[in-house]
Amino acid sequence: MLKYILKRTFIGVFVLAIVSAVVFGIFYILPADPARLACGKACTPELMDRIRHTLELDQPLSVQYGRFVKGIFAGRTYLAGTEAELNCDAPCLGYSYQNDLPVTSLLMDRLPATLSIAFGASILWLLVGLSSGIVSALRRGTMLDKFSQGIALGAASLQIYFVGLILQFIFVDKLAILPIPGYTSPFDSVSDWAKQMALAWFTLAFLLSAIYSRLTRAGMIEVMSEDYVRTARAKGLSGRKINSRHVLRGAITPIVTVFGLDLGALLGGAVITEYVFNIPGLGKLSTDAVANLDIPVVTGTVLFSAFFVVTANIVVDLIYSALDPKVRLT
Repeated sequence: MLKYILKRTFIGVFVLAIVSAVVFGIFYILPADPARLACGKACTPELMDRIRHTLELDQPLSVQYGRFVKGIFAGRTYLAGTEAELNCDAPCLGYSYQNDLPVTSLLMDRLPATLSIAFGASILWLLVGLSSGIVSALRRGTMLDKFSQGIALGAASLQIYFVGLILQFIFVDKLAILPIPGYTSPFDSVSDWAKQMALAWFTLAFLLSAIYSRLTRAGMIEVMSEDYVRTARAKGLSGRKINSRHVLRGAITPIVTVFGLDLGALLGGAVITEYVFNIPGLGKLSTDAVANLDIPVVTGTVLFSAFFVVTANIVVDLIYSALDPKVRLT
C-alpha cells in the first residue's frame, strides 16, 4: 500500500512540475514582453521599468525558472531598487504589482469563498444524485424512474448562469427569502454565510446531481447483471445487503472518478458561479487578473488550480485502492 501511495504521489509531483514549466514558459519565454504584460492596462514607463527590474528579466531563462521554483519551496526576495526589497514567503507564486501584494496572499484571501462553495455544493449534489440514482435503479422502468431521469436529463442540459439568474430572480428579487448572494465568513456569522451561499449551492447541486444520478443508475443496473450478484442472491442474501455491499460498491467507481475531477476543478475556481453570484473567490480573482493583464496572478491561479486537480486525483486513486485492492497492482 505504501509503495502504491508513493508511486501516485510521485506522478502527481511530476505532473505539477510539468505544469509549472509550461505556465512559466507561456508568460516568460513566448515572444512577448513579460514586464509589459505584468504591468497591465494602467501602465507607466516607471512602473514597467520597476517590474522588469524586479522580475530579473535580464537573467538567463534557466536562472529565472530556477528562482521561480525556489520561491515556491523556500520563498523569494524580489529586487525593488537600491532602498527596498519585496519579501515573498514560501510558497511564493509571484508578486502582483497592480495589487502590491504577493500572489499567495491574494489566493489565501479568496480561497475561503471558493472552499465554501465547494463544501456545500458537493455535499448536496452527492446526496441528491446518489439517492435519486439508487431509487431509479431499484425502481427501473416505473414512473418514478422515468420522472427522476427526465428531471436529470433536463438539468444536465442547462447552464449555471441560466439557472442561477432564475433562482436569484425568484428567491431574492421576488420572494425575498434569501439575501443578495455574496460571501460572509462563517466565523463571523454562520447563518449569514449559509444564506449568502445557498443559491450557489443549490444551483451547482441541481445541475451536477443530474450527472451523478444518471451515472449511479447506469452503474447499478450494469452491476446487477454480474455473476457475483446473482450468486449472492442464490445464497439467500437479503436485497438490502446485496445492494449495499455488492451493487453500490461495484457501481461507485466511476462516480468517485467524476467527483474527484469535479471537486478539484471547483476548488481551483468556480469561475461562472462566482461571477453570477458575485462571490469573491479564486475564479473571480483569475478572471479579473486576465482582464487586467496581471500575469503573476494568472500564473499563480493556474498553478493553484493544477494543485487541487492533481491532489483530487491522488485522493481518488487512494479511494480506488480501498474499494478494489486489485488497483494497487497497476
